[in-house]
Amino acid sequence: MNEDFNMSMRKFLKQVGVTSQQAIEEAMRNAGETAGKTYEAKVVLTVDGLDIEHVVSGQITGASD
Repeated sequence: MNEDFNMSMRKFLKQVGVTSQQAIEEAMRNAGETAGKTYEAKVVLTVDGLDIEHVVSGQITGASD
């Protein structure tokens, strides 16, 4: 793959990571008491024009303040 592709991919993935973390943190603050609670999380990635559906699942545990 060429350098332009690598840079655009890295920029996209960084944006996904940063904005996803911000959204989760905000949701946890708005939910109230989340300490010790575990939440099932799932991300579904699709790309228009490509035959791809990539699913990542995991758990997020609320932090104690």
